Amino acid sequence: MIREFEGIVVSETPYSESSKIINILTKDQGVIGVMAKGAKRIKSPLRVATERFTLGIFSVYYHKDKLSTLVSADIINPLLNIKTDIVKIGYLTYIVELAHQTAKQNDDEHIYAILKSAILKIEEGKDPMVITNILELKMLDYLGVGIDLDKCIKCGSKTNILTISGDEGGYICSDCRTNELIYSDKTIKMFRLYYYVDINSITDLKISEEVTHNIDKILTDYYERFTGLYLKSKEFLKSVAK
Repeated sequence: MIREFEGIVVSETPYSESSKIINILTKDQGVIGVMAKGAKRIKSPLRVATERFTLGIFSVYYHKDKLSTLVSADIINPLLNIKTDIVKIGYLTYIVELAHQTAKQNDDEHIYAILKSAILKIEEGKDPMVITNILELKMLDYLGVGIDLDKCIKCGSKTNILTISGDEGGYICSDCRTNELIYSDKTIKMFRLYYYVDINSITDLKISEEVTHNIDKILTDYYERFTGLYLKSKEFLKSVAK
């Protein structure tokens, strides 16, 4: 049975001299494995459309829980803005790997929707660090380690919130604060906004460098302590972002 899937190629593996196997994170079917016969040939119509990070519509002979076979593919957006900028490539590589690993643990269709929205906003020219941090924060729920942004992580108080700690895993009130770094009210408020904002609705980003870097640090600490994920693309991102 031929089925169409919207998705993004998250990995590709050579198979024989002329073919490859690709994994596609799809809109409504999680990650599917697909054989792309002849896709390594220079003149193959499947060659470009089966490259990693291709966002497209894929027609396949679909076999549930088995390797499917690619029939044709149409690119939704070539992502030329991202693919000509090494820093944006770093962010793209990271968020795709993060979404892929998250989808392995949770096949919720919102994972693909969030990833697609983030990619297209970076392609539009929005700050890649901000968009990536928003995606990171939203992915935590699907990884089963979401941050509680309603009360102090230590005592449960909903008042006198003083700061936020990635190491502790949430808000800290003035009564419970020991040696946690104190972040500005703007950082605390923007962190919460990151969680609730619809990425598709973002039209302008006016966030200070101090706030963006504070939020990035908080999320980095949180991921290292609570998710158990080690992504090589994160190290690559750190190197190119410098």
